[in-house]
Amino acid sequence: MGLLPVEQGQLAAVVTQLEMRARPRPAPLPTSPLRLIPWGAPTPDAYRALFRRVGEPWLWFSRLVMTDGELLSIIHDPEVMIYAVTDPRGTEVGLLELDFRKAPDCEIAFFGLVPALAGKGLGGWLMAQTKALAWRPGVERLWVHTCTLDSPAALPFYMKSGFTPFAREIETFADPRIAGILSRDAAPHVPLLT
Repeated sequence: MGLLPVEQGQLAAVVTQLEMRARPRPAPLPTSPLRLIPWGAPTPDAYRALFRRVGEPWLWFSRLVMTDGELLSIIHDPEVMIYAVTDPRGTEVGLLELDFRKAPDCEIAFFGLVPALAGKGLGGWLMAQTKALAWRPGVERLWVHTCTLDSPAALPFYMKSGFTPFAREIETFADPRIAGILSRDAAPHVPLLT
């Protein structure tokens, strides 16, 4: 057993990939005060604002460093379905992105609610919606990945939702807080080493 050093200014995360290989049995969708709204063609700025609001506490940054062209090529692709989760006032409080580009797979590319909604049982509602939308005809596998920088509840949540872990990897990358991509106080549970 050994430790691998991580260079100063870098982060390392253990990424767990999970899959579901059979459509779940039909079940009633849970009720929720939230709504899931198809977001057909979000602008890069609108998409990034919601992406940041949901993901900054977990150091989501991948879509923040893409050019507008790179981002639009994904979020406007007809095989990528994006949904905004809205509260009763119409405020966007969550993001769901389903990627069907590698058929017969569907990847849950992004799934999350703003931190203020954590622990209120709303993730179960969003997952039920996700499964209903993802398992369209021709889909044979639904998969997702999470990492150790995400909420500690994420991995157990996916497993409880019926996903089975199938692979683990180590990912290293430059800390996005140091480069100013995310605020320096983002993800206080991950020490900032400069």
